[in-house]
Amino acid sequence: MTATAEQAPPVTDTDKRRMVDVVLRARTFGIVGVLALFVIITTAIQPRFLDGSNIRFILAESALYVVVAVGEAAVILTRNVDLSVGSVVGLSAYVSANLFQTHHGIAIPLVFLAGAGVGMACGFVTGTITALARVPSLVVTLAMLYIVRGVLTIIAGSNEVVASSLPNSFVNIFQDTVLGIPDLALAAAVFVAVAAYCLRYFRSGRDLYAIGSDPAAAERAGIRTARRLLAAFVICGTIAGLGGVMWATQYNTINSTAATGLELQIVASVVVGGVAIFGGSGSVVGAALGALLLQTINSALNVLGVASLWTEAIAGLLLIVAITLDRGIQLRLGAALQKRKVRLGA
Repeated sequence: MTATAEQAPPVTDTDKRRMVDVVLRARTFGIVGVLALFVIITTAIQPRFLDGSNIRFILAESALYVVVAVGEAAVILTRNVDLSVGSVVGLSAYVSANLFQTHHGIAIPLVFLAGAGVGMACGFVTGTITALARVPSLVVTLAMLYIVRGVLTIIAGSNEVVASSLPNSFVNIFQDTVLGIPDLALAAAVFVAVAAYCLRYFRSGRDLYAIGSDPAAAERAGIRTARRLLAAFVICGTIAGLGGVMWATQYNTINSTAATGLELQIVASVVVGGVAIFGGSGSVVGAALGALLLQTINSALNVLGVASLWTEAIAGLLLIVAITLDRGIQLRLGAALQKRKVRLGA
């Protein structure tokens, strides 16, 4: 006996979101295949690409981008974006590294806390204007990108923090390994796992998806959207602040230009990793894989002797492709669900 139109379950917005999420998750895991294929091709051209030292460098270098991408993903899930993360990383990098010059013997954990505090303050300002004053995040964070960079330029001036002023225990963080795996890479992996768990099983994490899927419906459901948005920006800023300290461990010499242009790499990593720029779908695991893919491409270009300027061009191209793909997926699934409603007589 076949089901009649009256017996068929109605198609809801939840069904649509689930279908979009399934497709986007499939695209996220497809990044693993693209990454593997890219590594195989690059290794065939230049075998030293798979040298142990190069792999360790890629993993350690990617850790910063992975961590900051997680914070950016939390914001993008809510249909917003934070374009100021690059400037926040730069400001945090200079302020935290400069502490070793102004406070000799300061404990490294305190330096990380200081970096996180700088990012938290920036995130609070951005989140307050966006969530409470209801100013579009694109406008607010673009302005903050220049404001924070301006503050860094005023503070740093023509000065710079040089490697010789930093303690060896701090400089060696980027190089230290456990069983051949960089400490930073292990820390980033644990961080991603914790963030993924929180987004999946904590109510506050699920609320971010609900806000991104339909802000009006989220408010009607009793979700305090302004508070959640503020929290997302504060978390993003705090993580970017920690990323600034990681930047300092890697580059050692920091000036007012630190992390310039990083925001493009971060946003591209998140979107390429399957977090929909329109909000409501994706995962931090995908964002982390997107960051790893872009940094692997960057390293491969260096190994192959290609100008590093191509990295930004490739990141921009991948960003356009990912956004176009996301939009196409949503339109096609929307049309498919509409047809299904017609067939079911909904």
